[in-house]
Amino acid sequence: MAARVATYLRFNAPIDKASLEVEGRATHFKLVDPGDYTLPLEIAVEPKPGERLIVRVRYKDGASPASAVFALVSHPTLVDKEIEVVRRLRTPEVLESALALCEAGGPANLVLSGRLDLAGVQARRIKTIEGAQAGMGLKEGGGYRATTWALVAVGLHNLPGQQPWTAGEVRLTRADGTPVKVLSVRMDRPQLAPGETGLVVAEVEAPYWKAGEVFRVEVREKGGGRHLVIGTAEL
Repeated sequence: MAARVATYLRFNAPIDKASLEVEGRATHFKLVDPGDYTLPLEIAVEPKPGERLIVRVRYKDGASPASAVFALVSHPTLVDKEIEVVRRLRTPEVLESALALCEAGGPANLVLSGRLDLAGVQARRIKTIEGAQAGMGLKEGGGYRATTWALVAVGLHNLPGQQPWTAGEVRLTRADGTPVKVLSVRMDRPQLAPGETGLVVAEVEAPYWKAGEVFRVEVREKGGGRHLVIGTAEL
């Protein structure tokens, strides 16, 4: 996002306008005008570096996924003016496509930005450690690697009766114990309520290691609470 530049979210299913939640709506936004299938947004004050403004809206038909969540951030050179929001099942394969649309404004811009080249994207499933940990269930995840970027995606289920859970830190460690720098950590919703399942995505520094190297993946709750050892990912 950028000040004085409107961004249009276009949905392939009708949204419930009354359910719209926009963080910082009164202080940060000049325009918020939801329609049945569109959501124009224009900020008056750009987010600070590292700041995320969360937007959440529910679909009107009640099908699954029932809602969509977006994190609005500023970028020194890129602004997404139109985003097509396509609701599909949350699988690692769909995530790969959705991230391309979100990060670069579409497949064409992904190529033009240099984030996707002829080497393509390699994807491998994370080998998860079985069983629940710290009141959290571990779901399917994946590791993704291109020439200039890499990320891991982890599905988590906050078991009933637990406290709400917020994504904090993701750690990736090489076999020799060397940590890999994590650039960003995001989740598909602001918080996991008891009984909810969400997807945590961490982007790491540009790969400088040989493809297929195995990394230990850990996730920690915001504030240093529940710590989860997910398993190993190939990147």
